[in-house]
Amino acid sequence: MTPTLAQSHRPHAGSAPRVDLCARARDWAEIQERMLVPLYEAVYERLEVGRGTRLLGLGCGSGLALLMAASRGAAVTGVEESAPERLALARARLLRDATADAKPGTRARAEATLVEGGPADAADPAASAYDLITAFHPIGCLAGDSEGLSTLLQGAAPLAARGAAVVLVGWGPPERCATSGVLRVATKLADPMRGTGSWRPALRDDLEEVAQRAGLKPDGSGRVACPFGYADVDSAVRGLLSTGLFDAAVGATDQVQVDKELTEALHPHRRSDGTVWMPNVFRYLIARTPGRPES
Repeated sequence: MTPTLAQSHRPHAGSAPRVDLCARARDWAEIQERMLVPLYEAVYERLEVGRGTRLLGLGCGSGLALLMAASRGAAVTGVEESAPERLALARARLLRDATADAKPGTRARAEATLVEGGPADAADPAASAYDLITAFHPIGCLAGDSEGLSTLLQGAAPLAARGAAVVLVGWGPPERCATSGVLRVATKLADPMRGTGSWRPALRDDLEEVAQRAGLKPDGSGRVACPFGYADVDSAVRGLLSTGLFDAAVGATDQVQVDKELTEALHPHRRSDGTVWMPNVFRYLIARTPGRPES
């Protein structure tokens, strides 16, 4: 699930969109994105993000993680190349109130830059190097979902200082992620033969392998509980659909079929008051760009 939980996929050229991308972006920002707040907080606390931090967020989505870093006093730049609808919401969040007061003891949220494109589009020869790069969209729930991430990190590394921290995120083991079973609905409908893009359990060294391919050196890791909680089944369905992980299933079948099977998969997680609750654990890896280790 990204940028965020998973990177959203754009329709193939020449095909009509099968989903309302603007509505999905709003559902992401209003329902789903907040599920990873404990992860963002844990990473920022561990790395002491605050005044003086220059952060580059890859796949920044609708900008909640950037907003939280900016509220700590960090100067933030977000790049997003696959979801312009989410980026528009990030601009509304971060730029409409650039002079708002930050937390006591930190500066106002005045330094925020949002770019539609990749890391190269955020290069500024006049600016200082970034000391933190984040790739918060978790990998490890779909076969091949880390493809392209190493290349993205390689593109961002030249913008960072020597020994700068780079944060990667992955799903925890399926026995500790209740949402894993629900995600299998997407791949069952989209690809019954379990080819590329099918569900597969997260592996222990997923993040380390991505870091190694990108030329980064692992320098610590952690796990964070991020339960997915929803007011009702309808909110759960909308939130999960907003990740983009079910778009291929919608294209292979239809929206009604996906909604039906997703609702059925959520039934075991519905509580007596009608809310939906799914405990999950996510793992993060702190890696370093070439240079002096900072740990």
